[in-house]
Amino acid sequence: MIDRSPSLTDRVKAHLKERIVDGDFEKGRIPSENELAGELGVSRTTIRDALSRLEQEGAIYRKQGAGTFVNEPGLQIKSRLEEIWSYEDVLEDHGYTPSVKVLRVDRRPAAEHEAKELGIEVDGELVVVEKLFLEDKKPVILTVNRIPASLLGDEGSIEGAEPLFELLEAQADRYLSYFLSEIVPTSLTHHQAKQLGVEAGTPAVSFEETGFDQDNNPVVLTTSFFRDDLLRFRLIRRKAGA
Repeated sequence: MIDRSPSLTDRVKAHLKERIVDGDFEKGRIPSENELAGELGVSRTTIRDALSRLEQEGAIYRKQGAGTFVNEPGLQIKSRLEEIWSYEDVLEDHGYTPSVKVLRVDRRPAAEHEAKELGIEVDGELVVVEKLFLEDKKPVILTVNRIPASLLGDEGSIEGAEPLFELLEAQADRYLSYFLSEIVPTSLTHHQAKQLGVEAGTPAVSFEETGFDQDNNPVVLTTSFFRDDLLRFRLIRRKAGA
């Protein structure tokens, strides 16, 4: 089995990000690679890689001839859209106390478009897990996950409260490698609006996603609906080649 523990570069990046958020660097200036390498007992290559990742995230910026500095606007980005995260972590990053409510776990035949996306037979059985994520008891995110039943085994063992990646690892020995995602504007149906505590027809942002495993096979279809009055996503867009 592949060791999925964080690499040294990941750990150094996380350590530096924590110090950046805590305001540990005087006047926002990041020490040199040599200084950081000596302080943390790692190679300059590791420091350089960690800083490069932080720069890509927008947490720091480099100024020619002056050094490397904390990028305050970049710190406003709580969750990076290109990374896989649990919605519990997203809500925590935004300063909320998250909780999750499982609305249903059931089985039904796959529709034609679902079967095509997941590479299974039309009418092949799906396990459907619908969950509501709450921030400080207010509903914020509604998700519907559709997973081929053949991956999950006994229906009675599926509770659905755990994060999706944990469910797939525990039940199917599948590791989510990446999602192919579309951001889709939508109007909430009566059911969706009721769960999110808004009026039917309310405009919302949704993610339509196909999750792929370590062997590049599709293993889940996910649709997520967001209360944009309570949760907003930000990203940094760069000039191509920058």
